[in-house]
Amino acid sequence: MKNRKFNVAVVGASGMVGGELLGLLENRRFPVGEFYPFNSGRKPAKVTFRGRKYSCSAPTLEALKKADIAFFVSTDEVAEKFAPALAKAGVWCIDDSSRFRLSPGVPLVIPEVNAGELKPSKKLIAGPNCTLTGAAVSLAGVHRRWGITELRMATYQAVSGAGKAAMDELEAELRGWLKTGSVPKTKGGSFPRRIAFNLFPQVGGFDAEGNSGEENKVEAELKKIWDDKKVKISCTSVRVPVLRGHSLAVWFKTRRPCSVSDVKRELAKAEGLDFRPENADYPTPLDDAQRADVVFAGRLRRAKTAANEFQLWIVSDNLYKGAALNSVQIAERIAAM
Repeated sequence: MKNRKFNVAVVGASGMVGGELLGLLENRRFPVGEFYPFNSGRKPAKVTFRGRKYSCSAPTLEALKKADIAFFVSTDEVAEKFAPALAKAGVWCIDDSSRFRLSPGVPLVIPEVNAGELKPSKKLIAGPNCTLTGAAVSLAGVHRRWGITELRMATYQAVSGAGKAAMDELEAELRGWLKTGSVPKTKGGSFPRRIAFNLFPQVGGFDAEGNSGEENKVEAELKKIWDDKKVKISCTSVRVPVLRGHSLAVWFKTRRPCSVSDVKRELAKAEGLDFRPENADYPTPLDDAQRADVVFAGRLRRAKTAANEFQLWIVSDNLYKGAALNSVQIAERIAAM
């Protein structure tokens, strides 16, 4: 229906990703009719949307049913409590938590990669882990054309991926260093080690084989998004003292032979990707990715370790394309159906 407006609910509206999502809905002029913001209800909170202030309340199923589209930018537990029943009632639910990403029958969607998974019969939709988004967008076309058989990556993940408290922790450590010349230790903080002037190869807890939770998510979710259970994926996730913007160093091997020039042409036409063909024009989180609507990639070259293997550097804003923007882009595809 042309010029249709959608009643929109945002669960987690007063949070960090929620704030980004509200700004994107407004700036991209998503056709919002009535607007319903929710938070945990534990503390009073207000948000501003389209020049008007709204008080947030705790979500209930009846209140959420007033929406045509509900964004969940909250916890796994909140999504599990409300999203399935809400979707069953006919409300589109776009969930940014990890709860349903690997659930059978729930589409895990990055619009530039697999928008075809969006169907009216599947009202509950999951958004991916913010870490893998850059690789999924950058290499989807390469995978379709030449078949990626192996993908290795080292991730360099911003502290904002662990929430607002983690960002505050980095800033507090930096202030402590400026004041005393040493980085203070935070009791009960967000991280297993100090993060200022430091990095560590742990994002999440470790399993029995020594893989972190983040590393396992990257492998399982990327296989689902690419619809390929056979591709071999290996990942080391590293937390770095960057406020926002995840970076990836990737090595990918193709089944069918291709040249660097071939891959450059494919990357240049990839939807949602700003590819930098000149090696010295590589992107960075601070210079390029801040609140950008696209993924960035550069430093493409042939690897020296195996035939048909290439290396690529990828950067994206984990709070934008990795979370809020991806959810809004899903809603835009729904609105266009």
